[in-house]
Amino acid sequence: MTPIGKWVIPPPRKNLVVGVADMVVSNDPSAELVTYSLGSCLGITLYDPEKKVGGLLHIMLPDSKINAAKAMSAPFTFVDTGVPRLFQSVYNLGAERCRLTIKVAGGAQLLDEKGVFNIGERNQQSLRGLLARNGYAVHAWDVGGLCSRTLRMDLTTGKITVKTPGTNLYFL
Repeated sequence: MTPIGKWVIPPPRKNLVVGVADMVVSNDPSAELVTYSLGSCLGITLYDPEKKVGGLLHIMLPDSKINAAKAMSAPFTFVDTGVPRLFQSVYNLGAERCRLTIKVAGGAQLLDEKGVFNIGERNQQSLRGLLARNGYAVHAWDVGGLCSRTLRMDLTTGKITVKTPGTNLYFL
């Protein structure tokens, strides 16, 4: 029993950092998945609340056809090669399709304000098409705009938080 007037400090959470063109999947409820600097890139999260299995993918580009060799050596770079691996990895840890929540952040228009390349928008369109073709619905989107984002997933609760420069954290 904790004495009255004493603070109870929760144990520190493990931060599992997902780099650019990388993915982390875990079933450790004491962990938090985090990715930084989502500009035109997308952060894609999957979570199964019953199994407490989650995954976070940080993709850069919409289509691996632009560089097949890169797709082989770094599949998490592209929507079409990274997303299927994300789903398979959470399924391998016991997640089930019917319980998955899918949330996405990023896809901003950074360093391309005139929309010459539209990488953020193209990433979003590629992901929307891939998920629709496979019968998946996204539960929450925080995409577009002109700012970068930091995305975090708490594997105990599945809560997703997003932080943009100059703002407070908000839930997705």
